[in-house]
Amino acid sequence: MELLVATTNPGKLAEIEAVFKDFPFQVISLSSLGSPPEIVEDGRSFEENALKKARTLAEFSGYLTLADDSGLAVDALNGAPGIYSARYSGENADDARNNEKLLQALAGVPQEKRGARFICVVALRGPRSRGGREWVFRGECEGWITFEPRGENGFGYDPLFFYPPLGKTFAEIDRETKSGVSHRGKALAKLKQALPALLHALTNP
Repeated sequence: MELLVATTNPGKLAEIEAVFKDFPFQVISLSSLGSPPEIVEDGRSFEENALKKARTLAEFSGYLTLADDSGLAVDALNGAPGIYSARYSGENADDARNNEKLLQALAGVPQEKRGARFICVVALRGPRSRGGREWVFRGECEGWITFEPRGENGFGYDPLFFYPPLGKTFAEIDRETKSGVSHRGKALAKLKQALPALLHALTNP
């Protein structure tokens, strides 16, 4: 069965492929679709954005589609950047600019008030030919924001997100370790646990 993963981010794709390696899926990346529809992420929550992407691309492609929306919520910033994490620094946002803006926003904030959590919502949508059913899974990971970037791995805010149980930022640990503890890893673990039942539902619409 084909599974379209609605991302062009190679880091995300690798994390998701690792989850499905033991299941009968042929993983297809968004970049292989040619000219997929542009999706405006205008939802008011991670759930709304993830479902909008999954629904739109499942209809467009005819494939079982997995989409996620994720972001960083910082306590001292009242949950910002939140659903705007990817474009936090503006229209031409990239990881470096977003990280720089976050550090500037937290200038002078002591460690004990730099609490933050990564949030990921994964949505799985079946094609209309298989009933168009959908499922949503959420994962969160608690940590705090460092005073400067640390580590060379990962992507996004990983160099600034310190994970206390390991005593390192997400950019200082390898992908396999991160997948076991991260927000996306937790959401995907819930999905993986539910997969046998989901596969039955998809093959018996």
